[in-house]
Amino acid sequence: MKRVRFRDPAGSVRTGQWLDEEGNVAPDEIAGEGGVIRFADRTYTPDEVEILPPCEPSKIVCIGRNYAAHADERGESVPDRPLLFLKAPNAVASHESHVRLPAEKECIEYEAELAVIIGEQCRHVPASEALGVIDGYTCMVDLSNRDDQDRETNWVRGKAFDNAAPLGPVCADPEHVPEDASIELFLDGERKQDSSREYLIFSIPELIAEITTYMTLEPGDVIATGTPEGVGPLADGNEVVVEIEGIGRLRHTVSIP
Repeated sequence: MKRVRFRDPAGSVRTGQWLDEEGNVAPDEIAGEGGVIRFADRTYTPDEVEILPPCEPSKIVCIGRNYAAHADERGESVPDRPLLFLKAPNAVASHESHVRLPAEKECIEYEAELAVIIGEQCRHVPASEALGVIDGYTCMVDLSNRDDQDRETNWVRGKAFDNAAPLGPVCADPEHVPEDASIELFLDGERKQDSSREYLIFSIPELIAEITTYMTLEPGDVIATGTPEGVGPLADGNEVVVEIEGIGRLRHTVSIP
């Protein structure tokens, strides 16, 4: 199942299923771009509704340098334990959103990420039981303000500015997302990132175990598992598309004041 939160024409927030025209789970090339959305006895086309972020997190826990090739392109070492930082709820943006980036910055970059949506309140979860607390997976873009990130240690300015975490378009059940799911990012139609979940340094169960050693995760919280190599700068008017196998396509645009 690929679940989608949306606002219907009457203004009500609903959670439905993203399907193809025959009523099957929407394939990746349709989820986010075509097919139909079904809630109860109603069916909508995507352009009839407003697609909302797939969850309302109290926090987004992000993982830095979780792909060796990305650490290398940043000129940094691979950490010996998961490198954690936070984005607050203000950072969430939706599928098809237009993100206004911080002004007067020389380098703001895109980062495609596989994101985990937590399904229940949890603390001290062993890795062997971690898959049981997952609601599903979605696509995320970690928008990164390198001007400030490279000057500070807590990365608030660099990572937690408004709408710095586009999410969506769906929450895909874990069984839809292969262990070697492909992760791609396209900038104005040109593929810039092309990797796979199999290259994660720290696995998703390991991340959940580490994070819940220190903090309680709530239903709807998000873990952004890190970005592969190929990150690069954004320019005014760019369109960003992230496609993850088993989930679908997250799309947003950016502007620079």
